[in-house]
Amino acid sequence: MGAVRWRKLGLVFAPDGTRPWSRSHAQVPTPILLGDRIRVFYSTRDAENRTSTGCFDVSADDPTRIVQDHPLPVLTPGCPGAFDDCGSMACAAVPAGDAIHLYYLGWNVRNTVPFHNAIGLAVSRDGGLACSRISPGPLLDRSMVDPYFCATADVGCWPDGPHGAPRWRMWYASGTEWRHTDDGLEPRYHIKYAESADGISWDRDGAVAIDFASPDEGGLVRPAVLRDADGWRMWYSRRGWRDYRGGGASSYRIGYAESADGRSWRRRDAEAGIDVSAAGWDAEMIEYPAVIAVGERLHLFYNGNAFGRNGIGVAVAE
Repeated sequence: MGAVRWRKLGLVFAPDGTRPWSRSHAQVPTPILLGDRIRVFYSTRDAENRTSTGCFDVSADDPTRIVQDHPLPVLTPGCPGAFDDCGSMACAAVPAGDAIHLYYLGWNVRNTVPFHNAIGLAVSRDGGLACSRISPGPLLDRSMVDPYFCATADVGCWPDGPHGAPRWRMWYASGTEWRHTDDGLEPRYHIKYAESADGISWDRDGAVAIDFASPDEGGLVRPAVLRDADGWRMWYSRRGWRDYRGGGASSYRIGYAESADGRSWRRRDAEAGIDVSAAGWDAEMIEYPAVIAVGERLHLFYNGNAFGRNGIGVAVAE
């Protein structure tokens, strides 16, 4: 496969802090192409640090031009006691007939560790502006093969199952442990793989898609998978296991991998084609990539410093 080089187009969107459900952050950009526009779902925080999902639209011809900033959230925190009662963070938007499947990350605050994550599903029939959970419970949670938590996923559906049946594929972050540091407990997680016949019931055997490159690595998360004529590509976030919050060498960078079958991957991080800038909103860290094809063009939406506090940027493949 040929390496992709990304040309940054700049910061596109950041919340202005005036909406009660969106006081800060625009994290984990999640795009879907809808005709002449790209709808970008994003996760944002209220004054109590709870996460909701909102969206804005950019022109498909010019992803730096906002067409509409939708004023209402599409998904808010779940009911008390549910897996998402502290936050609902969109991470994959997939066309499914006349609907959109919006896969999202549910947050709980915990006692013995800082948080717990699981993956849920909401469905929309109006382009993603109103989403309804299919269940108050998650699709993927802790299990024998994922004993700590399941986090941000990318999901797609291809007609390559038995006899041409649909095969849904998911790449998701799986917690491997919590480690004690001088700053408290920090999680480690790598990227695993699962399959489904319907996008709801998932088969997972613990297959690791992207594993740590060294003992110093701690976070592999937010896969963004693209399939083309040459095979499968994945961009993802990678960081060290400690001292990664302040913008140093352990902070998030974007990695890259290739695969012939979508299941077994070879890391080629040096070919990610994008890195931190010399100065500005994405000079300290760069993370949470999402890649979308618009005709023959590829766009990459991503976050920068402070895990998305400064908003969402976009780059184009050259």
